[in-house]
Amino acid sequence: MVEVVRGREVTVTFDGTRCIHSRNCVLSHPDVFVPNVRGEWIRPDARPADVVLAIGRNCPSGAISVTRNDGTATSDEAPLVNTVRIRENGPLAFEAELSIRGVPQKGPRATLCRCGHSRTKPFCDGSHAAAGFTATGEPPAREFTPLESRLGPVNVEPQPNGSLKVTGNLEIVSGTGRTVNAVRQVWLCRCGQSRNKPYCDSSHKAAGFVAD
Repeated sequence: MVEVVRGREVTVTFDGTRCIHSRNCVLSHPDVFVPNVRGEWIRPDARPADVVLAIGRNCPSGAISVTRNDGTATSDEAPLVNTVRIRENGPLAFEAELSIRGVPQKGPRATLCRCGHSRTKPFCDGSHAAAGFTATGEPPAREFTPLESRLGPVNVEPQPNGSLKVTGNLEIVSGTGRTVNAVRQVWLCRCGQSRNKPYCDSSHKAAGFVAD
């Protein structure tokens, strides 16, 4: 379900199929995203345009997109540094010029499942919470060579019944903001069973993991 609400200065687009209910929007600006009301719950004019744009930039899943009506700014600008953040007991939060299976994504942010339970793979749908998934967001740092370029296109290719193959300049960042690795190609666990999370160790084979 996609909702588009145009205000005086900005237009907010909300894609409910991408939302993981992090509640960043509701908790930080309940005047813009008003919970538990009848009728219009997205109110772009409740705060200045720059504030609403920041809400879009802070949405980890890309469910919220904000664009100035005069075309001068958008929350969907590609970042200067491509990252994937490892959420504690949760998904892989990408911010990059992102493609999935070679298809460019709208906006630079997406949260991808790493628990193996999402019904909307490769995207996270919040199933990790009900499943009781536990996995650290603070993996140990590896020795790495700094990337010559920290931006550019990143492609995620879900492997049949296997991991996420990620190609492109990418920094792997802990939940508290430490860069723990920098890669140009990596295989990340999405079955929830790896003993070397966030990396794949082929545990999906023994677990009988099934996913397109």
